[in-house]
Amino acid sequence: MNLENSQNYYGEVLSGSVDLKTDACTMADAPSPEILAALARIHPDVKARYYGCGLIAPEAIEGCRILDLGSGAGQDAYLLAQLVGENGAVVGVDATPAQLEVARQHSEWHREKFGYAASNVEFLEGDIEHLDQLDLEDGSFDIIVSNCVINLVADKAAVFAAAHRLLKPGGEIYFSDVYADRRVPQHLLSDPVLHGECLSGALYWGDFLATAKACGFADPRLVKDRPLGIGDPAIAKMLDGIAFYSATYRLFKLDGLEPECEDYGQAVVYRGTIPGSERICVLDKHHEIEVGRVFPVCGNSWKMLAETRLAPHFDFIGDFSRHYGVFAGCGGGLPFAQAVAGEGAEAGCC
Repeated sequence: MNLENSQNYYGEVLSGSVDLKTDACTMADAPSPEILAALARIHPDVKARYYGCGLIAPEAIEGCRILDLGSGAGQDAYLLAQLVGENGAVVGVDATPAQLEVARQHSEWHREKFGYAASNVEFLEGDIEHLDQLDLEDGSFDIIVSNCVINLVADKAAVFAAAHRLLKPGGEIYFSDVYADRRVPQHLLSDPVLHGECLSGALYWGDFLATAKACGFADPRLVKDRPLGIGDPAIAKMLDGIAFYSATYRLFKLDGLEPECEDYGQAVVYRGTIPGSERICVLDKHHEIEVGRVFPVCGNSWKMLAETRLAPHFDFIGDFSRHYGVFAGCGGGLPFAQAVAGEGAEAGCC
């Protein structure tokens, strides 16, 4: 049901992003000048059929091989194709033929626009719940991205498990999606409009964290989030009492990450060498690391910087020889920003 509804909603019901009834499948991030310039080089037909809810452009990705799950008409794939450069590659997977047709028919147009000798983008038709049915080699991707798509599939654990298998050691999933502050009632899950608007399939954030950890991503990191507005009165009434959030997470494939943020007296110094992030490197919502500053980190954050593609951009202080307990400032509770001031404090790791 989920796959058929998605194919119908995004292939037939919606003619473009202007037809959406909520702002769940829309992007509110303020792009950097580099991203804006890259977006300006994307075909208008591709832009018109964009339904992402976040900006899935992680830092320091030149030369990387990226897998885009639910690539749709190809806007994110063509954006990332510019950021990875001619020596990088992007593989998009989508199950909606109408979307794939738009993406593929503009491949040569983008190659010429980017000035590449050969296209570095490929689009495959397939269900992201069944990535094992595609000819994708284990451990062959540096980064996996997805933009407001995982909520649309029924077996979300299958997606995360396959992603873990396809990533290289030190790789990551960097993705945006929709989450709920509680479990969506069972009777709403099959509603085709709620599903197509990325709401009924939204994971309760606690279930997402448990699923990600069970699939091998021990320490999910929230990068950014925003409360979602539901402007359609009928939809708002159906979902009364449930708060929804658009959020970007990053999940690293790393061995040895601990259940808690443990303090080993470590720190990092950012060199300011990542293009587009010369002043501040954002690891996640609670780690905005300013250039030149000695920045204390827990053991997990240390590994996320020292054992990934980000390592050349940092100097590292300390090691794991002495343990000082749980890192000060860790907490629990709803990780997202609240829609109304005073309804709760932000809480998270470090």
